[in-house]
Amino acid sequence: MDATDEMCLLVDSDMLVRLMQRTGTGSKVTVRELAEAAGVHPSTIGFLRTGAQRTAPRHIAQAIANRLGVDFLILWAPVGRSVPAPEEEAVAV
Repeated sequence: MDATDEMCLLVDSDMLVRLMQRTGTGSKVTVRELAEAAGVHPSTIGFLRTGAQRTAPRHIAQAIANRLGVDFLILWAPVGRSVPAPEEEAVAV
């Protein structure tokens, strides 16, 4: 698996929504515009916004961050040893 196939965790879906209202250029971006920039179906962006989807491949996550005009790590955390995928998260007892 190369770096472009690495999965990334969206750290805050509410922040994604806020950044879409005011990108790094000060403008608004729509779900469709962001989806086009990331090369995904608009439903993917919709699912990320609502929290129904929490991960994306690195190249898509990077495209989203680039279009919003923010550093990658503002929105995303690479999934790996220190950041488990959502289905791997431990349940507190």
